Amino acid sequence: MGVKIPLPVAVYCDNKSAIHIAENPVFHERTKHIEIDMHVTRERLKTGLIKLFHVSTINQLVDIFTKSLHRIRLNELLDKLGVKKSTHNLKGV
Repeated sequence: MGVKIPLPVAVYCDNKSAIHIAENPVFHERTKHIEIDMHVTRERLKTGLIKLFHVSTINQLVDIFTKSLHRIRLNELLDKLGVKKSTHNLKGV
């Protein structure tokens, strides 16, 4: 498609423990049952394809797609994403 993506790709996570486990290849007793995606993440980190960054939970924009949110929080995230409020009323259509 001709789109150039600068590397490494930034991946944001609100879980500091997950970032530490991904960046630290040392086996830990608590990580013996981690999923295959963690191994893929480690491999991508090692090759420099991605870089993990911590983002606080309050700034986690993906919550709008993954959680049921209170109206106030929903509006905050919509504003951060630049989504405009509709002036149309769909009731009675």
